[in-house]
Amino acid sequence: MQQPVAGDRSIAVPLQHPLKPSLAADSHCAHRLIEDLEWSLATVPCLTELCLQHIVHNFEKNPILDRLLPEHQRKVLDRLPTGLPLAITANLISDEDYWKRCCTKRWQVCDISNYGGSWKRMFLERHLENILKCFIPNTTDPNQVLELIPLCKDYVWKLEVDQFLPPLEVDQNEERDNLSKSESDMEFSEASLHHYDLRDLVTALPHLEELHLTYGVKDCGMNFEWNLFNFTYQDCCNLAVAVKMCQSLKVFKLTQSKVDDEKTRLLVHNLLDHPCLVQLNLSHNLIGDKGARAIAKLIKHSKLETLDLCNNQIHDLGAQALAQALAESSTLTSLNLRLNCVEDKGGEAIGHALLTNATLKSLHLGSNKLSEPTAALFSQVLAQNTTLTSINLSCNHLGLDGGKQMLEGLAGNKVLTEFDLRMAGVGQETEYLVHQILWANREAARLESLQQSREQ
Repeated sequence: MQQPVAGDRSIAVPLQHPLKPSLAADSHCAHRLIEDLEWSLATVPCLTELCLQHIVHNFEKNPILDRLLPEHQRKVLDRLPTGLPLAITANLISDEDYWKRCCTKRWQVCDISNYGGSWKRMFLERHLENILKCFIPNTTDPNQVLELIPLCKDYVWKLEVDQFLPPLEVDQNEERDNLSKSESDMEFSEASLHHYDLRDLVTALPHLEELHLTYGVKDCGMNFEWNLFNFTYQDCCNLAVAVKMCQSLKVFKLTQSKVDDEKTRLLVHNLLDHPCLVQLNLSHNLIGDKGARAIAKLIKHSKLETLDLCNNQIHDLGAQALAQALAESSTLTSLNLRLNCVEDKGGEAIGHALLTNATLKSLHLGSNKLSEPTAALFSQVLAQNTTLTSINLSCNHLGLDGGKQMLEGLAGNKVLTEFDLRMAGVGQETEYLVHQILWANREAARLESLQQSREQ
């Protein structure tokens, strides 16, 4: 009988041949070899592989990473699930490939250019933002936020929270029925609908440089109520203290939150002489002349470079206060007053300020009910100012004569590269000639920049 070779998984099966009785004495057994084609030594994992599998499967209970060899760490990180608790992974794993998998698994759009090129920073910032967006005061456990601080504080540089949920009102309808008919929904909400207090969080983030906030509710649909969009005075007090204590803050945006004059003055009071703030955006709010005067004071007592007050309720008095601050400012480079109502008194005041200001580069006065008197003064600005590179006077009533006056002032200007006069009634011929001058200025600026780069 044929003996199987060592290591061979073939099976020996005896086969009885049908022999004639006369040959029975000389009969012998033959064998047929049947092979297992799927068998291989490779199906048995090596001990190292078994250990790595065990580490991955038990990582949540016993996270082992630093003690592994680099090549073994790589294998473990590539196999770890993305749903592990942050309490385990945040301070232990710094590998960017792992955090990239976590981000792409959770969000469809992932642009790390907005996060300093760091996948880990993106994940921790967006995770914290999602917690804040879903936080319900008096319902959500505050520890959900506080427990994240030691895990993400070294990686959070920017927070963008475009939603703050109000507290649940269990007996809201009953309480409203008990109110007198003269009391409005806004009075009711002011008394009860305070949002999450950011003080403990913001002051515990040592690297926080940008804070973008909107107090409102997204996608409320048929559940819409004005109470959902109420930035209360208590909210403002808490926020003002938070930004004052955040000494690293450079960019502060509070938009679409019904910020009125009283709240503006409270915020400004806490931002005076802030050591780092360079950009302030209070667009799409309810700021009037009193609030504008407070902001003018802030311009004088800060290092502001960019100020956006688009779509508020600022009239000529507020614009005059801002113009006075602009004339004295040595840091402000961009001012946006689009969609206000400064009119000619405010426009002329800003024009006079620009005759002496030497830092402002961009000015937006679109949709402000400006007319020919403002255009006449801006003709002087265009002739004398050598700093402004962008001006927007669109959607005003400057008229044909106003357009011709500004064209005369622009004739000798070599620095302005953007000048928007759409919907301003200056005429097509003036718009065409302005475009030709701007094109020549842009081309000259491009050639100068090219020459400087060659010299370097």
